Formats: sequence, C-alpha cells, structure tokens
Amino acid sequence: MKTVGIVGAGPTGLTLACCLARQGVRVRVLEQAAAFATGSRGKTLNARSQEALADLGILDRLTAGGRTHLPFRKYFGGEFIADTDPYADARPTPGTPYPTGLFLPQWKVEGALRELLAELGGQVELDSRLDRFEQGPDGVRVLLADGRTLTADHLVGCDGGRSTVRKQLGIPLEGTSDPEFALVVGDVEVAGLEPDAWHQWFGPEGALMLCPFPGESVWQLQATPEVDADGAPLPPSLESFQRLVEQRTGRRDIRLSRATWLTTWRVNVRMVDRYRVGRVLLAGDSAHVHPIAGGLGMNTGIQDAWNLGWKLGHVLTGLAGPGLLDTYQEERLPVAAWTLGVSSAGMAAVAEGVRTPGVGVEAGRLTDTSGLTIGYRDSSLAEDLLGGPLRAGDRAPDAPYTAPDGTPTRLFETFAGSHFTLLGFGPDSRPALTGLAPHVRPLALAAGPGSAADPDGHVRRAYGIEGDALVLVRPDNHVALTVPAGPGAHDTVRAYLAAL
Repeated sequence: MKTVGIVGAGPTGLTLACCLARQGVRVRVLEQAAAFATGSRGKTLNARSQEALADLGILDRLTAGGRTHLPFRKYFGGEFIADTDPYADARPTPGTPYPTGLFLPQWKVEGALRELLAELGGQVELDSRLDRFEQGPDGVRVLLADGRTLTADHLVGCDGGRSTVRKQLGIPLEGTSDPEFALVVGDVEVAGLEPDAWHQWFGPEGALMLCPFPGESVWQLQATPEVDADGAPLPPSLESFQRLVEQRTGRRDIRLSRATWLTTWRVNVRMVDRYRVGRVLLAGDSAHVHPIAGGLGMNTGIQDAWNLGWKLGHVLTGLAGPGLLDTYQEERLPVAAWTLGVSSAGMAAVAEGVRTPGVGVEAGRLTDTSGLTIGYRDSSLAEDLLGGPLRAGDRAPDAPYTAPDGTPTRLFETFAGSHFTLLGFGPDSRPALTGLAPHVRPLALAAGPGSAADPDGHVRRAYGIEGDALVLVRPDNHVALTVPAGPGAHDTVRAYLAAL
C-alpha cells in the first residue's frame, strides 16, 4: 500500500490525511506534541473551507458546535457605539449553500477531522518529533527523534511557520517580520459579559477583543499588550489580561479566570518560492504566514490540503502520472501571494479604521475572503472550449436538481468524493457520458430518457450553459474542462483525462 508521511496534525495536515485516506492511501500523521492542542487559535471557517469539509462529510458536526451569525459589538473609549453583523444579509442560494463564515474554536475543527481520520482507519501519532529525512528515487526515509524510522512514498510538511521540513529542504520563508509582538492572545473564562456578541474595544489606550464560543465556557481574548517602563510589551498572563480589561473597558465588573492558553502574535508576511522538492511537499503555514486580517490562515491551509489531496491520491493510486503534482505549486503559490497581499492591506485598514468610533475588525475585509472567487483559470489543468461566464479553473457551483428516480438532490452531493464528475447538458452530450473510467462519474441533465432533470434551470444558470455542452469537474470541485457537445466531444474529454 502506498504511504504518505504527514508532519503536523493541525487542520492542514488532518485535512490532507483524510483526503488521502478516503482514496485508500495509507497515512502516517506525525505530531511532535505529546497531547492534542486545546487553544482556540483560528476561529472562523470561510465558505470555501466549509464546502471542502462538507465534501469530507463532517460539516454538519462542525456547524452543530459553531455559529454562523455573531454580532460585532463595538466600543470606543469604553463607551458602547454599535452592533454590526457582517453576515446580516447573507442567505443561502442554489449555488452557494454556505454564505457566511462559521465561528468555532480550531480545536473543534481538529477534533472532527481526527474522528473522521479514525473512521477511515488512520490516527495521529503523538510525541513523534521529526529529526531528519532522506529522499531517494523510490521514497522518503523519515527518522524520528526517538529513534523510530518510517518509509513513505511522499512526505508533506504541514508543521507550521517554524517548519522543520521546510528548513531541512533548505527553502527560505522570505519576507518580513516585526521585531516585537503586536498582540497578546489567550483563552479565558469571562464573568460579567453577555456571550451574545464579539466584544471589541478600541481607543487611545489600545485594543481589546473578547470573542465567545457557543456551548463553551471559554472566550478568546486578543489585545494590544501592556508595556513596561521602557515601552517593551509584557508577556501574556491572566493578571495582565485582567488589567487590560479594566483599562480598556473602564469596567471592573468583568472578571477573567482560568487562562488555559496564552500566546503572542507578531506580524509576519512571509512565503516560500516553491512548494515541492522531489518527493517532499509543503502545505499551510509551513509555506506561507501572513497577518490575521480576513481570517485566512486556517482556511488557506485547509484549501492547500484539499488541492493537494486529490492530486497526490490520484498519483499514488495510478490514476494520474507524477507530473500532476507540479500543478499543486502552479495553482497554490499564486494564492499564497494573494493572501499575503490581501491580509497585509487588511491589517493596515484595521489599524487605521479603529481610530474612528464604530469601526472594528470588519475594516480588514477589503475584498472577498470567502474563498469562493479563488480559481485557477491560468492553470495547465484548465481547458476552456466554451468561453462562457463560468470558465475552466473556476469554482464549480452547487445547484439543486432532480435525480432520474425523482429524488431531489444537489450537485455537491454528486461531487462528494475523490472522483471527477462529467456533467452533460442536453441530448447531444449523451454519447460522451458513456464508457468512462470508474473514477469519472457521469451526470446527464435533461438529456433524454433516464437522465436527471433541471426543472428550475438552476444548474444551467450556475454554469452559464445555453446549448448542449459538457463540463468536467475536478475532485476538489473546480471546473477542469468545458466543451460543446457533439462530434469530437467524446474524444476531447478522454484526451483531457489521458493527459493527466
């Protein structure tokens, strides 16, 4: 059985492990910590990450432990200014079933992914610190600090900004870092404050934010730090947090207790210039770190893994050649560069905006951070022969349709898994939907007897299809190929798949 070693058991590593395990690839998830992390850390899943986790089958359990609407309660100089909800007007549509962010602590995301990995026959190996690795033409030999060794076909570093894998590859994390930390962060219990909003205090003294989590006693605190007599920031502590609360809010009835996670955050804007050296690859924070504005950190890592997962799985199970792995860097490196630019601009906008009463962290949303507009039109995997509004490389939207047996269903339910889906619109598409390989699932829409129906036209509108056509959708729900139906379409589809 083919094996992939994954260093790091955060959301990136676990998403990748689940994507591979459901394709029958053995995974060894190595985590250097002796226990699973419990800090809240990243606290929002954007829409595209929700789509990925729904595809994996765990979004329902995450939604049950999170919330999609959380008012931002803003104060200035200790005085209440306003409540705003950045998702107040967001509603599901046929093409976008998850129109809002999902607020929940990162440990819940990791816990759900670990449960899924266990269901797929895998597990996280705690207290497994990477010492070094050696790669050859047939695989990677991994040596652990405790003397154990393992052999894998590929190794993926999902081990964060201080990545051991990246350092041993000799790939620099290029960019800038502020010398001092900008925020103190921690998980605390809070008394005297209603958990119905994300409370955000701004003013001349600095910033303080307290975010509750549904069903949990813990809140996440973020604040500009106290400073000593020389102006140097003081490290986080429960005592310091309490002083910050009293200073920034002007209230003494808000009491903090049980600081269970304490850390600092500094502005880092860094990324690698390549994601792969031979059989070793990078994903998530090991390849890019950036400001927190826009909440893109955990999401970008999950989406790295979702892109890499099907490609690595298809290569290792013989459905594609090794050259497919080159498209991982080709597609995701520009996304990392975009993320650094957007989050840096957003951080600057927040720093400027919060000087005005009533402005909060939503000032950092300078562009769409849902992930829904990120695509790969320039990728070598994108072949567009229709020229419609939805192009090869774009996200494949959801839409409701009626199955041949009359059952109402959705495209996302049909896409779920590690297969390609070939959508055939109209009778002329029918010949191209036959004789496909097992990893390509056909779906004929209004194509004659026995085909599915699109009674309200949602699928055609979502995909911008007017006549008869074929749309090939990748396992990560991006459009791979569009082609008019009719003579030659059958050969075009098969030539695309053969080229993989």
